[in-house]
Amino acid sequence: MMNHSDNQPNPTYYKPNPSALTIVPLEPVHAAQVCEWKYEPPYERFNWPSWEQMQKDEIEFGDPVLRMEQYGAFLDERLTLIGYAQFFPMGNVTRLGLGLRPDLCGLGLGPAAVRRMAEEALMRSPGCEIDLEVQVWNTRAIRAYEKAGFAIADTYLRPMPGEERMEFFHCMVFDPS
Repeated sequence: MMNHSDNQPNPTYYKPNPSALTIVPLEPVHAAQVCEWKYEPPYERFNWPSWEQMQKDEIEFGDPVLRMEQYGAFLDERLTLIGYAQFFPMGNVTRLGLGLRPDLCGLGLGPAAVRRMAEEALMRSPGCEIDLEVQVWNTRAIRAYEKAGFAIADTYLRPMPGEERMEFFHCMVFDPS
């Protein structure tokens, strides 16, 4: 059943089929949708600036070259945008970044989405280690990553981008077995 006010699936009646998730290039229309997503506290730190601002400043997927080289859109079986993925190359490592549409967070979709993304990263960069960073307070994400086949390999303090404070992060590494 669709919620006609924003043309997005209502999670009360709809949950994407994890086996039908696909990753396609992140097109500008997808990027604009991602910028409209609003996460509730304490996850509001994952909200992006407006699409117009991201393009103007060429921030992350607002940079057309970076968007083409590193970003993908997660689509469900209805070809509806449910998330995005970043495949950041770092030598022999591909670092993953991701976001799931806020109304789908906490519904159990995360492990399948993250595993699909890790498998995509292995196809794009065979032989590379796949890892991701997660703030230590984000237990919901850590559980999803563990269920997807990631394990904590390191914990460290690092500066927050664009801020003067430091936060603790886990580096989690993917084990495809």
